[in-house]
Amino acid sequence: MNVNAFLAAYGVRILSAALYVLLAPLFGGLLAGVDRRITARMQGRKGPPLLQPFYDVAKLFEKRRVSVNKLQNFFVVLFLVFLVFTGALFFAGGDLLLFIFAFTLAALFFISAAYAANSPYSAIGAERELLQMMAYEPMVLLTAVGFYMATGSFQVGDILFAKGPAVASIPALFLGFCYVLTFKFRKSPFDLSTSHHGHQEIVKGITTEFSGSSLALIEIAHWYEATFLIAFVALFFVWGGNPWSVLLGLGVALVVYFLEILIDNTFARVKWQLAIQSAWIVAGTTGFLNLLVLTLVQGGAGWLS
Repeated sequence: MNVNAFLAAYGVRILSAALYVLLAPLFGGLLAGVDRRITARMQGRKGPPLLQPFYDVAKLFEKRRVSVNKLQNFFVVLFLVFLVFTGALFFAGGDLLLFIFAFTLAALFFISAAYAANSPYSAIGAERELLQMMAYEPMVLLTAVGFYMATGSFQVGDILFAKGPAVASIPALFLGFCYVLTFKFRKSPFDLSTSHHGHQEIVKGITTEFSGSSLALIEIAHWYEATFLIAFVALFFVWGGNPWSVLLGLGVALVVYFLEILIDNTFARVKWQLAIQSAWIVAGTTGFLNLLVLTLVQGGAGWLS
């Protein structure tokens, strides 16, 4: 690769990461607004305006921040920073394993912020968040391994230019990943630690002791998180740098998100024991079996590379 091609390739990556940093809050906020409207319609209500999430965050920034200690707010900032870094890494075509590491570290900072509040309600929410991590992390790791076995690379940039869509070789992993997305989107039946709707039996779970600008930063962080999770789902369907496959992937991702909203309004919350057991069963059946079949039938790594 000559110098000009090298600079052009990295220029596109930097531009993609920069666009994510700038536009993800807009996309995530609109997604949250659509979520509220669809949820309201499913419940026979009119629902708030589409831009209501932005109004709510703006109002939070105007309110006085009440916190137990400065460490609590410091961890919230780190939570946001690492989610921004995680998404930027993904959109820059970085390593999936580093992406998962940064994603997990961001969640740990969020949990640390809840523990720092010294509140029984936020502590319960933090403990449930840890349980959720135990439930979904195996499936996320297996998905990354599945992408490697399907394309021969952990690099998002290489996966985008594979010879075929990864979902063709890891369809069960796709279904398993969609299953654990319910944890990450904090929707029923797995909204154990908190939820985006006011029906928690532990007040507001992990976010109980946050207010003002700190709570606003948490909401913005969730918008960043929702954006790159949608992009991760779309990654299953993108191949060969084909722009039409990008639109296909985005369309499928939005359909998956709609199904998450439907599930959220259909199922009641389950106990944490069932949540962990079901997630591990799904990871074991869809994940390991799909990887085993891929190894035996397709001959392991790189068949789409």
